Amino acid sequence: MKIAEALSRIYPAFSFEFFPPRNEEGMAQLMAAIGRLRRLEPAFVSVTYGAGGSSRERTLELVGRFKAELGIEAMAHLTCVGSSRTELRQTLDRLTGAGIENIMALRGDPPKGERAFTPAPDGLGHASDLIALIAGDYDFGIGGACYPEGHPESPSLEHDLENVARKVAAGAQFLVTQAFFDNIHYFAFVERARARGVAVPIIPGIMPITDVRVMNRIMQLDPRTTVPESLRREIERRADNPEAVVELGVAYATLQCEELLRCGAPGVHFYTLNRSPATSAILAALQITQPWIDARAPAPPAAPRAAGR
Repeated sequence: MKIAEALSRIYPAFSFEFFPPRNEEGMAQLMAAIGRLRRLEPAFVSVTYGAGGSSRERTLELVGRFKAELGIEAMAHLTCVGSSRTELRQTLDRLTGAGIENIMALRGDPPKGERAFTPAPDGLGHASDLIALIAGDYDFGIGGACYPEGHPESPSLEHDLENVARKVAAGAQFLVTQAFFDNIHYFAFVERARARGVAVPIIPGIMPITDVRVMNRIMQLDPRTTVPESLRREIERRADNPEAVVELGVAYATLQCEELLRCGAPGVHFYTLNRSPATSAILAALQITQPWIDARAPAPPAAPRAAGR
């Protein structure tokens, strides 16, 4: 099923992102995690492409396994990095042959050690170019990435929003945000996007902070992704107690999800880091509180005005 169609039928739509493991131990951990998370009936799962497209073969293998063996709708990430148009089409043909129906189309990051992105010979330079190629020649459901606090390479939020609008105009049917830790950025981005005419579903991406090193890595890789001072302070206070860090990270992410769903977000996309406990705990709490129940209910009629007023 195309993810855009699933989003019109399933509310809220929960989804999980995984990355291809590097070794057999990592693969065992991943398969155990997805086995547990499968019971939560995700609308879809996605598999990343690896830095510089380095895990391309493992990505293709995993999305095929998830769909064929586990019966889970699986979305493959695809980037422009290091691929000519011919090579991109070859990959798309393989995905079609494997029965994959959805693709997250990305430009991708420069290969390790390179600061600027350079298209491959006869390659593509922007995610919108890749989206246009897929939409023009194939029948995939197409997702695009968006950045509530702005893409690291964009000079302004307005410039970044223009790129998002370009992706949608090229054929992106839904958007998934980069992880954020203050919901105000998501709500502000959605408001700007709607004002710009971007009408496709915008799924918030949530990553529970379960490790101090992960938090520091996030801030190092993308200085625009802010971690609220109060959260950072409390995480750092628990740095010598890993279990307490996990408990705080799960509690905070649960509060984020509750507010997002209460305010009408179409679902939540969880960046799992190939683990299941944090995501499972958050979803268990959400199933109890069900903050989405009234999110899409029609507004009550206005009270009748008193006569003579």
